[in-house]
Amino acid sequence: MRPLAWVGIASLCLGAAWAVPAKEGSRKVEKPKLDLALYENLDLDNYDLTLDSYGDVVDLSNYEELYDYGDIAPKIEVGTLAPRPKDPEALPKVGATAPTPKLQPPTSSPVRPAQGLPSCLRCLCIGTSVYCDDADLEHVPLLPPDTTYLYARFNRISAIRAGDFTGLKKLKRIDLTSNSISWADADAFRLLPSLQELILPENRLTALPELPRSIVRLDARLNRIPSTGLQPEAFRDLKQLQFLHLSDNQLDYVPTPLPESLRSLHLQVRHVPSLTANCHRGGCRAPCTSESRFPLCLPFQNNNIQTMHKDTFCDSQDHSHIRRALEDIRLDGNPINLSLFPNAYFCLPRLPTGRFA
Repeated sequence: MRPLAWVGIASLCLGAAWAVPAKEGSRKVEKPKLDLALYENLDLDNYDLTLDSYGDVVDLSNYEELYDYGDIAPKIEVGTLAPRPKDPEALPKVGATAPTPKLQPPTSSPVRPAQGLPSCLRCLCIGTSVYCDDADLEHVPLLPPDTTYLYARFNRISAIRAGDFTGLKKLKRIDLTSNSISWADADAFRLLPSLQELILPENRLTALPELPRSIVRLDARLNRIPSTGLQPEAFRDLKQLQFLHLSDNQLDYVPTPLPESLRSLHLQVRHVPSLTANCHRGGCRAPCTSESRFPLCLPFQNNNIQTMHKDTFCDSQDHSHIRRALEDIRLDGNPINLSLFPNAYFCLPRLPTGRFA
């Protein structure tokens, strides 16, 4: 019996040895191809994944084919990040919501009110010069803040308001020739620190406003300014004034005192109205000038200077005083006889122009 037992045990061992390789061979032959449809409904929650079965479940060689790259969001590039703050208190607290930033209203420079369109739409702006000639304006237009020269001639501007030139610190010349200006606010020009030339001929002014001390040339010919329309000692403190032209107004005496800087003083009567010539500007029928581009109605009276004080130009107490700058004085057309006032001119390099007989 023992030999038979050993033979049976030996046969069992040999059968087991041959059975293992046969199983592995069958696995290699019968291994099916992976069906992708099976993985869509694969329930991994109840699957016990082990090292032995890992290769049967996931085939990493086809990983790129299984993944749909078309659904990937575009790559976002992150720029340089700010350095991490050293102060721990500067770090945002976990769970804290960032405060919503308050939007600040846009800041802009104050804009002065204006009538109608801005000047560079109705006028011509070249550099810092504004040209508004013959533009049918009734008010001084809104000007750019860097305006240096303004030409608004041959319009229908009737008044100069205090705010028309506010903030124009670079304005050097204002030319308002041939308008209908009958009134100008006292502070319309006084606060312009750079104003050198104020040109106002052929208007209807009855009084002069205050002038800045920077003024060099004032031309207010062909207006209606009487001597009472000038403030007392209006020109005393204008130390840079060189040209003062007030011809064809309604003055009855030479304005005094005059600054030492003055070079030219025009008070003559050049335009004697013709009784046969009439103009119809603004419903007016009166003698008018013939040289104006648009005839301007003039009053029937004109400068009417008849006398002169001995201290009008010179200091009668100081005979050594000489006014070398004042070389051009025009009084022609006035009814004054200049030969009656010889002591009034001893300090001048030239005699005034006018009637001496």
